[in-house]
Amino acid sequence: MKATTRIQLMAMMFLQFFVWGAWYGQMSKYMFTQLGATGEQVGNAYTAFSIAMIIAPFFVGMIADRYFAAQKVLGILNLLGAGVLYFLVQETDPGRFFYFILAYCLTFAPCIALTSSIALRQMTDSAAQFPMIRVMGTVAWFVVTNLVGFYALGDQVDIFKISMGAAVVLGIGAFFLPDTPPRATGKTSFAQVLGADAFQLFRDRSFLIFFISSVLICIPLSFYYAMANPALTDAGVSNVENKMSLGLISEFLFLLLIPFFFKRLGVKWMLVVGLLGWITRFIFFANGDAGSGEWLFYAAIILHGLCFDFFFVTGQIYTDTKAGPQIKSQAQGLITLATYGIGMGIGSKLSGIVTDMYTVDGVRNWTSIWMVPAGIAAVVLVLFLLFFKDRTSAPGQSANSPLRAEDQPNFGTEASY
Repeated sequence: MKATTRIQLMAMMFLQFFVWGAWYGQMSKYMFTQLGATGEQVGNAYTAFSIAMIIAPFFVGMIADRYFAAQKVLGILNLLGAGVLYFLVQETDPGRFFYFILAYCLTFAPCIALTSSIALRQMTDSAAQFPMIRVMGTVAWFVVTNLVGFYALGDQVDIFKISMGAAVVLGIGAFFLPDTPPRATGKTSFAQVLGADAFQLFRDRSFLIFFISSVLICIPLSFYYAMANPALTDAGVSNVENKMSLGLISEFLFLLLIPFFFKRLGVKWMLVVGLLGWITRFIFFANGDAGSGEWLFYAAIILHGLCFDFFFVTGQIYTDTKAGPQIKSQAQGLITLATYGIGMGIGSKLSGIVTDMYTVDGVRNWTSIWMVPAGIAAVVLVLFLLFFKDRTSAPGQSANSPLRAEDQPNFGTEASY
């Protein structure tokens, strides 16, 4: 790959995740503070992203992969998204805000797959080249959240204005990216895009249990994404965005440790440790405070790397080992749709309902709220321990060998602190 191409792709990845990181983790605080939203309305806003994640694979698989150059689609979608954000920043009604954020997410969600596709198509050795491109997304999220925290913009409409500006820059710049023409040939059915061929994996009881557990654990994950920022703010923690960005550093470090732990724990116990991490972090959130208990908040944030990487990244690799060569892509697509689409959609909705349930006279009882996702994670852990019997110890390769590009986590899904 030429140096100029590498720089272009790194800039593309940086800008796309800069756009996302500016608003995603802070949207709940903005809605509570500036729009006077209820918990349910905040949950609905985060559900919009999950709805878009369900639709995105069909857009990319049925349209973008077949008829248009990927870089042009990326440019158009970012410019359309900037246009939607222009109207969104003027909306002050939390009910109508949902429709604007839904419209925006519909333009944004396909860009996640498109940026990876554009980058991978330019590479001669994806295993060696993709990580250094993809990590710029993590760097971007870290940079923008720290900027938002430093200037105390987390509860201001400026978070969307920052996204709008960055989307315009990327929207224009995308047309100058390396050409990535459509390459799909023949007919692609709706069922194929859905990943229906991967349903055969459900014949394996352990994979079915893993699949169900993955969907269910996304419910607590949604509580974290939607409610952690306002919870810490209500507790009196200062510079919330800056402190939550420590989760990104943790995520990166734990990713490096995955090959080491695969060798010693195997898939089952890697996943179990991840589930234990989810339970522990929510108990920490429930019992922390801005005084002597602030260390519990720090611990909960830093646990994000273990929680996310040990369950979701390990799960990606486990899925890769179980799927045959003909259905690997469909299997990963099915897992993504079920988790970030269905699981996080349910979780986002539920997080809002639970928050309202434990809100009295405008005061949110965060201890009670956090014990709900802790309880859900505990149920998932019991289910997993009882029924998951797979003893896979390595992802189809030596435990010490590097992860392939397609096994890299979707930082950010996400969305990532």
